[in-house]
Amino acid sequence: MVQRVTVPGLFTPPVYAHASVVEAGTKLAFLAGSVPLDADGKLVGPGDHVRQAEQVLANLDEQLRAVGSDMAHVVSTDVYVVSDQPAALSAVWNVVEASGLSIGPHSSTLLGVACLGYTGQLVEITATAVVPEAEPEAERAAGSGSESA
Repeated sequence: MVQRVTVPGLFTPPVYAHASVVEAGTKLAFLAGSVPLDADGKLVGPGDHVRQAEQVLANLDEQLRAVGSDMAHVVSTDVYVVSDQPAALSAVWNVVEASGLSIGPHSSTLLGVACLGYTGQLVEITATAVVPEAEPEAERAAGSGSESA
């Protein structure tokens, strides 16, 4: 369903793929930017890139589950960080790596930007994910207990 490509002639990326190829006919979800707001619309982690990245990823996980997908099915992200300091971008990327997004690995772009949409917002992530086909009920019942590790 998804082919992740690391190009041999290019620098080997640490935990992401250069490209992800999805066959035609696969259902895709294009997610709006996930932001560091709680359910009440309050900014989480003012001034803290890492805490905001954690909230953004928690919100992204909710977005994915709402469309029938998950972190492992993300094929592409853009990670926006308000900073011109590589250390801040690296700190956010460490949170992304730990989130399960690197399972794929997915294709990603990490960007330092001047500002984002909400006052005090330091991190935002947009994503594209495959929405796996639901397994028919009969196959699920027949397959339960027969999986091997």
